[in-house]
Amino acid sequence: MQTVILPFDADEAIERALEVLRAGEPIAFPTDTVYGVGAVASDAQSVLRLYEVKRRPRRLAIPVLLANPQDITSVAEQIPPRALELAQRFWPGGLTLVLPAAPHLPAELLADGSTVAVRVPNHNRLRELITQLGHPLAATSANLHRVMDPMTSSEVMAQLGGSLPLILDGGTTPSTMPSTVVDCSSEPFRIIRQGVIRIDV
Repeated sequence: MQTVILPFDADEAIERALEVLRAGEPIAFPTDTVYGVGAVASDAQSVLRLYEVKRRPRRLAIPVLLANPQDITSVAEQIPPRALELAQRFWPGGLTLVLPAAPHLPAELLADGSTVAVRVPNHNRLRELITQLGHPLAATSANLHRVMDPMTSSEVMAQLGGSLPLILDGGTTPSTMPSTVVDCSSEPFRIIRQGVIRIDV
């Protein structure tokens, strides 16, 4: 497969990205943390392609990116009030919340579990793409499993080139660290991964 690198700020970038995503293929893109690779979260076959591209074990669920904080109820249910407070404080931004998953989400996305990891990125162009897509993005770092997180499109190309059709180039990402992940699915909340945001739950 030929991989095309397209500037994310190009006029045709979002239209081309939507074509690829709606055809069931993943794309790579910059975020406010590191580069991500994503597919339509509501489509099981697209999610499976994402696992293939990443060479990610199926036992590891894939997080979801939303365009807006209020979209949280489209992917999660029984959300604890304190989790909503964290979302209000840190979204858009580098905080991922693990929450009870909405029942309509594909089992492939959740690795057959009952929770979903959710984030709203602080990246306006990416959020515009998700808005126009009309679905959340299943997204994870744009690297092969257990290989270095990429900060540039060339680093993505070095790892995933030839396995996905499109990489959106947004220059170097502002962070070398992934998002902080907090499990809010049960009390007490716990930090699964300390990342770009330092918090104490």
